[in-house]
Amino acid sequence: MNYEFIQASKEYKDVIQNLMQFYIYDFSEFVHCDVEDDGLFKPCPYLEDYWIEVDQRFPYVIKQEDNYIGFVLVRIIESEERNYFSIAEFFIMKKYRKAGIGKAVAKQIFDTHKGQWEVCQLESNVPAQQFWNKVIHEYTQGNFSDRVQDGRRIQEFEA
Repeated sequence: MNYEFIQASKEYKDVIQNLMQFYIYDFSEFVHCDVEDDGLFKPCPYLEDYWIEVDQRFPYVIKQEDNYIGFVLVRIIESEERNYFSIAEFFIMKKYRKAGIGKAVAKQIFDTHKGQWEVCQLESNVPAQQFWNKVIHEYTQGNFSDRVQDGRRIQEFEA
């Protein structure tokens, strides 16, 4: 299982935007969204922010053998109570799932961004909950909190 984990400079924005179509397609099973009149899902409204707020947002692309196979968008959430990292979007194309790449990428992200983390999934997205609970449990050796709040399952831990 070899893959490349690349911090995405602005030249990768179109690649992520294109991969986002497949991500939204997969995600449409859990949220109400339809394609626009042009047959595409609406572009991600905050994607551009990843190359503007460079101290707060971190885009990555994932490649295997020169093929793009996914992306990850990480952001820092700042509040009066605390600051923490969060996975905004995480996508591995179906063809490459179940091979351990997603788990390896997630652990690499946690190692890259040391500190407090919060990872959320929609309550209806059971496959994502299973994936993240397993990965975070392995990464933290079970040292994380897990709760359901406002229709989302949330894991908190320190990397």
